Amino acid sequence: MSQVPDALCLNVSRAFKCFDRPLLRELSKTVTVAQWEYGQSPDEPCSLETPLVLLHDYLKQSDRPIHLIGHGLSGALGLLYARRHPERVRSLTLLSVGAFPTIDWQAHYYVQRQFLKCSQAFVLTQVVTNLFGTQCKATTQRLVSVLEKDLETSPSSQSLCRQTSLPPGGAPVPLMVGRGEYDVVVDPNALEQWLPWLKEGDVQWECPDSRHFFHYSHPLAVAERVLDFWRSLPPVRPVTARPTALQMLSSLGGDFQ
Repeated sequence: MSQVPDALCLNVSRAFKCFDRPLLRELSKTVTVAQWEYGQSPDEPCSLETPLVLLHDYLKQSDRPIHLIGHGLSGALGLLYARRHPERVRSLTLLSVGAFPTIDWQAHYYVQRQFLKCSQAFVLTQVVTNLFGTQCKATTQRLVSVLEKDLETSPSSQSLCRQTSLPPGGAPVPLMVGRGEYDVVVDPNALEQWLPWLKEGDVQWECPDSRHFFHYSHPLAVAERVLDFWRSLPPVRPVTARPTALQMLSSLGGDFQ
């Protein structure tokens, strides 16, 4: 990397990129922050495996661990990565991610499609109200278009045929979990389910008077809370490569010449 950022905001949905920008602007006033993006093509299977590999290809170029932050499914990607490569992750901040991390807004949408037996447009209009609150007609239509695009391009594995989830659990890195007070996707129960997996020093936080995209509607409050979390962590240590078998044997004092 030509310049290693202090923090990396993950994004696996081009449709939702606009919702990350206000928070990135606030964080960038204090730290160096970059955005890592993954765009899925129509021919690719809906899976987080490909973005996991690509994210690792990016992060392994750094000689020190980096703060990861992600909303929704992008946060779920960060969680999976932190479980596999904790030495690369300084901390993990999950916004609107429940203890079952892949139960995202799409899972709620498909449940409504099954029960309401209505058109996609009708259900998405209801979802907009749930996710963003009551909006004017023009804003509602724009947000419906954003959700439609996410359904087409996101690597979420949810569908009308099945709703999938990953096993619950945390990660061996410092963790912050946040939700909006009136979030219908990550409700209070979904936040409480994190409790068995939180370690000493991990943080739970609820953003007052906000909904699912609370980092978009309340970027200053979220940035201040995230920065407080990062400042509470011990000094960073450089990433050390895993020793080879020869190095391990040499450390025991053997002669291999």
